[in-house]
Amino acid sequence: MRVLVVEDEPHIAGAVERVLRAEGFGVDVAEDGKKGLLLARRNEYAVIVLDLMLPLRNGYDVCRALRAAEITTPVLVLTAKDGEYDEADALDLGADDYLTKPFSFVVLLARIRALLRRTAPQRLPVLTAGDLWLDPGAHRCGRGEKELPLTPREFGLLEYLLRHADTVASKSELLSEVWDAWFEGDPNIVEVYIGYLRRKVDVPFGRSAIETVRGVGYRLDGRGG
Repeated sequence: MRVLVVEDEPHIAGAVERVLRAEGFGVDVAEDGKKGLLLARRNEYAVIVLDLMLPLRNGYDVCRALRAAEITTPVLVLTAKDGEYDEADALDLGADDYLTKPFSFVVLLARIRALLRRTAPQRLPVLTAGDLWLDPGAHRCGRGEKELPLTPREFGLLEYLLRHADTVASKSELLSEVWDAWFEGDPNIVEVYIGYLRRKVDVPFGRSAIETVRGVGYRLDGRGG
């Protein structure tokens, strides 16, 4: 599951991102409201963590635009504005929860989990390819009856490949969707994690579900290999 953090204070955005990644979430960060709204419209997120006082487009406007576009992703407002009218305005515009700064990361994670529980019936079902399966809600995967332990990054990569089974995903697409929308590290990290996945979901079972399409990217065989 991915979370969008829209926050213009770098130290807060970085801290929230680290905490969420440590809990197994994929995270995209936008430093202004315009970019946050663009990402929210383009991608599917489990939760949006939204500051109110943002450059280019404030959080109230972002929340209003999301709901006008019928984007129902839960929004957790995270802001230094602690007045009761500020909170009421945010909730009236479509926010689902409101947390003021300074805040506890324990409470932040609890609020996010609560929002996820509310939307649990809308979660996608278990993804399968032959006997390979992945349960996004329970964060579990396996082959047949054997459950496979994956790191959060491996899980996110396999989930993306399963959601797009039989379709070639380029390296840049995987970096954007599984790592970060503005990833600036070594792009060969994709090959490294593809290798990790193969050693866990394919090699022990004599399968070859994850295919390399030379010069293009990677594809997961919808039959499971």
